[in-house]
Amino acid sequence: MKSMGFRRTALCVALGVCLTSALSLHQAHAANTDGSLVGRTTPNAEVTVRNPATGFVRTVRSDEQGNYRFPFLPVGNYQVEVVADGQALSEPAQTTISLGNATTLNIAAGGSATDLAAVQVVGSRVISPVDVTSTEIATNISREEVARLPVQRDIIDVATLAPGVNRGEFGGISFGGSSVAENTVYINGLNVTDFYNRVGFSSLPFSFLEEFQIKTGGYSVEYGRSTGGVINAVTRRGTNEFHAGADIVIDGLWQGNGKNYAPTLYTQWDDSDENNYSVWGSGALIKDRLFFFGIYEKRDLDSQNTDDGGGNFFENQGDNDFWGAKVDWQINDANLLEVFGFSDKNDTTQDVFGFDPDTGTRAEFRNRIINKTGGDNWAATYTGYFTDTFSMKAMYGENERTASAIGVNDDRCSLVQDQRVNTSFIGCTSNTAVIDRTDTREAMRLDFEWSLGDHLLRFGADHENNTSEYSSRYPGDGLRYEVNNAGARVNGVTVPAGTVYVRTRQVANQGTFETENEAYYIEDNWNVTPNILLNLGMRLESFDNKDAAGNSYIKLNDMIAPRFGFSWDLNGDGRSKVFGNAGRYFLPVANVINIKQAGPFLDARRFYFWDGTFADGDNPIPGLGAEIGTVDDSQGDGSVADFRGEVDKDMDPVYQDEFILGFQQMLGEKWSWGVSGTYRKMRNAIDDMEVVNSCGDSGFVMANPGKNLTYYTDTDCDGESDGFVTIDTGTTGWELRDGTMIGWENPKRTYRAIELQLDRAWDDKWAFNATYVWSASKGNYEGPVNSDTDFSDSGRTEAFDNPFVEIGGYGFLPNDHRHQIKLRGNYAITDNWTVGATLDARSGRPMSEYGAGNPYDDNEFLTHYICESDPSLCYTDEGQWRLSRRGAYDTLPWTYNLGLSVAYNTNLGPVKLNAKFAVYNVFNQQTVIERNETLQEEEGVGLMNPFFGNPTAFQAPRNAQFILSLSY
Repeated sequence: MKSMGFRRTALCVALGVCLTSALSLHQAHAANTDGSLVGRTTPNAEVTVRNPATGFVRTVRSDEQGNYRFPFLPVGNYQVEVVADGQALSEPAQTTISLGNATTLNIAAGGSATDLAAVQVVGSRVISPVDVTSTEIATNISREEVARLPVQRDIIDVATLAPGVNRGEFGGISFGGSSVAENTVYINGLNVTDFYNRVGFSSLPFSFLEEFQIKTGGYSVEYGRSTGGVINAVTRRGTNEFHAGADIVIDGLWQGNGKNYAPTLYTQWDDSDENNYSVWGSGALIKDRLFFFGIYEKRDLDSQNTDDGGGNFFENQGDNDFWGAKVDWQINDANLLEVFGFSDKNDTTQDVFGFDPDTGTRAEFRNRIINKTGGDNWAATYTGYFTDTFSMKAMYGENERTASAIGVNDDRCSLVQDQRVNTSFIGCTSNTAVIDRTDTREAMRLDFEWSLGDHLLRFGADHENNTSEYSSRYPGDGLRYEVNNAGARVNGVTVPAGTVYVRTRQVANQGTFETENEAYYIEDNWNVTPNILLNLGMRLESFDNKDAAGNSYIKLNDMIAPRFGFSWDLNGDGRSKVFGNAGRYFLPVANVINIKQAGPFLDARRFYFWDGTFADGDNPIPGLGAEIGTVDDSQGDGSVADFRGEVDKDMDPVYQDEFILGFQQMLGEKWSWGVSGTYRKMRNAIDDMEVVNSCGDSGFVMANPGKNLTYYTDTDCDGESDGFVTIDTGTTGWELRDGTMIGWENPKRTYRAIELQLDRAWDDKWAFNATYVWSASKGNYEGPVNSDTDFSDSGRTEAFDNPFVEIGGYGFLPNDHRHQIKLRGNYAITDNWTVGATLDARSGRPMSEYGAGNPYDDNEFLTHYICESDPSLCYTDEGQWRLSRRGAYDTLPWTYNLGLSVAYNTNLGPVKLNAKFAVYNVFNQQTVIERNETLQEEEGVGLMNPFFGNPTAFQAPRNAQFILSLSY
């Protein structure tokens, strides 16, 4: 102990800063729109923080141990002064407050300040990336860092710089093995995540954004509604000085040609030119009090592409405006008000032509589709510093997202596919749905901080009303026609060998659907010893999904999410730490469930023998012969059903438990390294299950697979529901041919990962970051969506339709990438020229082979069973079946994506010029990243799919981008 004390004393002498005592670890956390400043100095001194750019000044008094804290500080550069007994202890210290982090600054009499801020650099002075006050895993990336790297100017590409984060299906991203429908995105504290399906989010131009934080694990109780990750971003703000600028982004340069894989995938003719032109301005309306930042962007889209089957050619054009603004009012030193808003409304015109992929020629005009997305968004946030130890934030905001697709031929043309040939639509429309949907989120939250000695209490409330106004139908006569080869059975009926059948499907729905999500949280950050912080928190959540009449459909209350973490500053010098946390995270039920399960949803499927003809003209509806079987409307008959028979009365929520243990250490003054281990386990699922009651009648019920189900059903077999029945779905619920009952397996998903990271901070000369992640994502449940079967309705997957779907379903999941290597760095050749590089290398995902049907009953569902007999024998005693387990068929190859950039910076008098040329996927690698995994279609039991194994997606080809920025 004396030796350790001597070393600390020597450090005090060398730096002029006394670090022998605690580093105020309990004062660690920051809200999701700002940061905080904490540290130690002389007891009972006045500590003043000042932002020279805005005139913001706040003073607090350190306690009897010398601890001080400034919560809820806007992101930016600050000066810190300490006065004791009327005398300044030292020269003002310079520090930077970064998003979501606590900057630790300790100031001793007669010396300089030691800044232990996380992930920041001020000028050429390096600041430690080891945040000994944090128990989470997060990556901070500033706008300046992105400007030095070959990174596309959108939030998804920035997020994928973080370890363990990858692009996934449906335009989403996967965090730590989770599906793409489990994340949350915040802009200035406003949740902008798509709540209809939980995949997308509202978009902002890069010129409007200031800093990003990507939380990949261990986030605190103020965050919820996510079992994946959190993206947190803040916009730019005005200062006392007037600044203005213009950005020109030319995208689509030096594009590589895509690949073709006939007859199911054609990308050779895909091309996209998207140019953005923005102007912005910022300054003070009232010096030191009222500031503004405003931006206007013109978005010019001109792209073309074919559909997967190559039968249709699309020309897309968009000429859209974006506007955004932020106003900050420093009412006084103790009260702040900020208001921001933006409009990301986007209208795209899509002209559809016929196409001949053999000759690469465009044919006749077929349709024009108008797509509308985005909406108007705004939020107001109040910050109050009531005392030195008690502060609060209050926010109210609205987030709007529109999804509309309307074609000029929608009234006269129907959807027609000849799936014996490829997946292209034939005829005068390819518009898969006439949709008009507006999703509006009304968000409110309160956040409080109260310092009480060795304890920092954080508590608050978070409430959202999420409303979807929805209508949808198929175009034309409202039917979708699919022609295909039959297997042994069609719609439960045995058919002759060689049968070609037509399936018609009618899907329609409309109504207004609301969901209320509410949460309360409390957290104690307890400085147990001088160097050990305990983080003890709890979040109480509730989700209430309602039907079109406003009645509760799925209501989940009293969900307790504990979060526990620790951080141990090993030597008390802020240069190394051991940290860990354990937490529970709940996932809301997406609004698509209310809409398609609790509304007048119609999903009627009929099956016919094909008469061998198509109608003449540009609307080639296939000729229908005799009907096969009866109408299948088990997903919805167009009426509002008695929900007691369609949803579990005592449903449990979806949640995941997470455990993290890590170590981080500085190496010298510029380098650091770290290692961490993560274990995640999904504990439950909510999905639709087809349950057979004791009378032999079946129907789909929203429930927890493998657990008890209580629902209203027919108990005396008179054809009418008359009472509640509770069954154990783990052992019963589905009737076999011999009359016995079987049940479902419990949902399983585990994620194990080891993460290694090496970082060299930017010092005006060069920077470097390298990460390696070994991970394994395994189970029988990917999450609310299915990537391997391309099913994107969150929570309505095929995964638990019947018990046979999950037999053999345990294995490595679609978001499993065993090895991931990410490198990024930049080097300043001169004061004007900088080069940058990124490399993303990852192993391929596993591939399954899905069959249809099973040897135990006569129903056709996608399963892991493959009938290898003649189709006519599959459902007889002579049928031969093979079980092909999930992910065991193949593993797709590694992908390598190298990006290079060169940037030039100079001053033209008072104007700063920045130009960057970046190339993505330099070597035009186009590795297969997805294949058709369906060996046998549902109606094709025993009949092999000729397109099985065909690529369905390639790595995006090479693309280059030029960015020119002028600022004053």
